[in-house]
Amino acid sequence: MAHASTPAALDAAQPAHDDAKARRNVAVLVAAQALLGAQMPIHFILGGLAGQLLATNKALATLPIAATVAMAMVAAPLVSMLMGRVGRRPGFLLGALCGALGGAVSAAALLVGSFPMLVAGAALTGVYMGAQGFYRFAAADAASPAFRPRAISWVMAGGLLAALIGPELVKLTRDALAPTPFAGAYLSMVALNLLGACAFIFLDAPRPPKPAADAPQARPLSVIVRQPRVAVAMICAMVTYALMNLVMTSTPLAVVACGFDPDDAASVVKWHVLAMFAPSFFTGDLIARFGAPRIIALGLAMLAACGGVALTGVDLTQFYGALILLGLGWNFGFIGATAMLAAAHRPEERSRVQGLNDFLVFGMVTVASLSSGALMNDLGWEAVNLAMIPFLALAGAALLWLAIARPPAEA
Repeated sequence: MAHASTPAALDAAQPAHDDAKARRNVAVLVAAQALLGAQMPIHFILGGLAGQLLATNKALATLPIAATVAMAMVAAPLVSMLMGRVGRRPGFLLGALCGALGGAVSAAALLVGSFPMLVAGAALTGVYMGAQGFYRFAAADAASPAFRPRAISWVMAGGLLAALIGPELVKLTRDALAPTPFAGAYLSMVALNLLGACAFIFLDAPRPPKPAADAPQARPLSVIVRQPRVAVAMICAMVTYALMNLVMTSTPLAVVACGFDPDDAASVVKWHVLAMFAPSFFTGDLIARFGAPRIIALGLAMLAACGGVALTGVDLTQFYGALILLGLGWNFGFIGATAMLAAAHRPEERSRVQGLNDFLVFGMVTVASLSSGALMNDLGWEAVNLAMIPFLALAGAALLWLAIARPPAEA
């Protein structure tokens, strides 16, 4: 008999799967990821530059981005609990509303020259970021075990369109409210949220049913997180997302500091975000064929290669090469970790486990964002990339522990 915590036993405990429904929801979530998700490249391109423009202490230039991920950390478990009670749609609509407010407040901050207001607007954007993180889990809700990795991967692929839309909107609108730079681009985030929210009308994600009286009770979180697959999935998700944010947050500052134009910084970030999401068309197939741990290991290797390329110099070609590797590494590492986690808990445990996971992920990303600005300002671009080493070692050791702790069929 399968142990209660094995993937086979957990899949057996799932309600009846409906891949047709899952495919319809994936289409909706891809559209939402493309439109609503386009605000995140805008914010990550401009957050540090706008912060540098308004902050008196330039070491705090990336504080708006740190505020975004800190609020995402706080919002993620709360949004997850809300969706566990009333369904996915209200949580996603709340995120879009806060994203629109965040863009409006950030634009106003630039118009009046207020750094605290810019940080407040960035924090509202963080509520959207916390809600967006659950698009990938919503794709897996109704999916069969065979379709689940593909559903997650396809929704993440919606970010490919976001990668095209966001940076181009920066170029088109950053001077729309001249002489105030960047304010027009933040206002474009308002339009993206209002338009993208309409997609959720078509999302088939009803209120979760109350568990039957004879249904198995959810395990305590303290028990769940001690399962090797859950622990390693969370560690690898934290490391891959945090390191991506650490390097990406400093990149626009480094590009401009090396004498290049903000449009060059936008192009570098655009190719980075393309690399983050373009592999998603086949990442799910790779996970289904080779297993999540091997794909996560490939992602970690690419993150290490990113640091190696970045340390070779500061020409535009090196910025492009490093950031493309950074995006690819994030894709394989984060989607692999998501697929591993989605298969490692029961439906009645979903809101608590996923909420805890994203709380930890965004907590680590918050530390990375705060560290990124300080490292870049005080020690430079080289220090930002060297800081990746201990965290890559941690995630690699976790994968090795999983291989030792679990039989090959479960690893």
